Amino acid sequence: MKKFFKRIILAGLCATMIHGTTFASPVPQRGIVEGFYGKNWTYEERADMIDFCRRHNFNSYIYAPKDDPYHRDKWREDYPTEKFNELKNLVDVAKKNNVRFIFAVSPGLDLNFRGKKGDEDFDAMMKKLETMYKIGVRQFAIFFDDIKDKDGEHQAEFLNKVNAELQKRHKDILPLITVPTEYFFEDMVHKNKLKDYSEDFSRYLDKKIIVLYTGAGVICEGISDDELDTANKIYGRELGIWWNYPVNDFPLNQGDERNAKLALGAIDKLPTKNYQAIFFNPMGQENLSKISLATAADYSNSPENYDAEKSWNKAIENQFGDLAPAMKIFASHSQRMNNSWAHCGPNDGEKFNTLAYLVLNDYNNGRKIDSASLEKEIDLMENSADTLLKNLSPKILAECKPQLEQFKLIAQADRLALKSLQEKNLDSKLVQMRKEISERSKTAVLSEQSAIKFIDEVIKLFPQKKKR
Repeated sequence: MKKFFKRIILAGLCATMIHGTTFASPVPQRGIVEGFYGKNWTYEERADMIDFCRRHNFNSYIYAPKDDPYHRDKWREDYPTEKFNELKNLVDVAKKNNVRFIFAVSPGLDLNFRGKKGDEDFDAMMKKLETMYKIGVRQFAIFFDDIKDKDGEHQAEFLNKVNAELQKRHKDILPLITVPTEYFFEDMVHKNKLKDYSEDFSRYLDKKIIVLYTGAGVICEGISDDELDTANKIYGRELGIWWNYPVNDFPLNQGDERNAKLALGAIDKLPTKNYQAIFFNPMGQENLSKISLATAADYSNSPENYDAEKSWNKAIENQFGDLAPAMKIFASHSQRMNNSWAHCGPNDGEKFNTLAYLVLNDYNNGRKIDSASLEKEIDLMENSADTLLKNLSPKILAECKPQLEQFKLIAQADRLALKSLQEKNLDSKLVQMRKEISERSKTAVLSEQSAIKFIDEVIKLFPQKKKR
């Protein structure tokens, strides 16, 4: 019983008021980790996301933007006055919204552990954290992800020392949160044996410190209860989860830019029990991140009863009102994040894929093509792009205009591809449109394995004569 109440106290803010009733989540800490690479959110976007956390029963917000120099590259230095005042105001906003503002530092690029420099770096870290304590921060995070140096024992000792000093100085401080250098399972083991770093880090780290874990990979299909249980046993504690969806700060194909594809799907395939925290890493596009994050809130508030499809539909309806039907069509073609190392999110355009398969199957078997349903779906795609381009608010349109324009072009090319099948002759414009789609994909990617795949398959059916 004491352990149960300790868990509730450490969680902080476990129960909040939603629609006039008290709702308690089985996940003690849950919320957002602003931990992506690329252009930082503005103060207004961060304040808006904290308000979103309150409205969706998220109780925590980790401030950890990779490209904030004072978080990572220049971690020893004080924030300039203007930036420091922004952070102070954000902490105040979080308090008013009953959301815990967690301040993170990523010192691993050049942190010293021993000798005079080690003492100086410990003092620099404590000074940084104390400064944030004075403006109201009551929980901190120190991250060692995405660095080359793998010194598990000394990292753990540093974290233990910082955690103990904070607890000694302040009775209202919650335990540290950390991310190891080997933070996903495939990097923790080699030939079914735990690597030296993970063995040392897990052995020496204070059991009170919360460790965040991303699953089998950096961005993976999901985490099962059994998989999490295995990782928990390695660390001898319930881990927390850092979930890298809907984050999109990585290219899907060579030559693509960051943020080229929008991750607009639902959270799914995550554990139902045995973890003490979960944080979702959003996209650089703050407003559009809310589609996935609303489903993340539904999931983390009730993992065992979560219905991904129902939650996704509700999120879009609540956020887009009369534009929801159009947004659902667009978003359904921009969900899957997939490259050589990232595999996450629902498949794009599954309805389109089914209809396209039936049409291609008719064609390949010499039957008359039944194209009515696919034609209707293509019309809906183009109409939805037009509707959203015309009616979305300026701030949301600014986050997705290239993708919407690309979506419209893809729909038009799909129509030409279907026409080519009907007439058994490749429309000359289709190849040129496909080239334009490829050129635009550097900044706008969607429906690669659905609506674009159909175009490619049709073109392959009509071998083109090589120019001499």
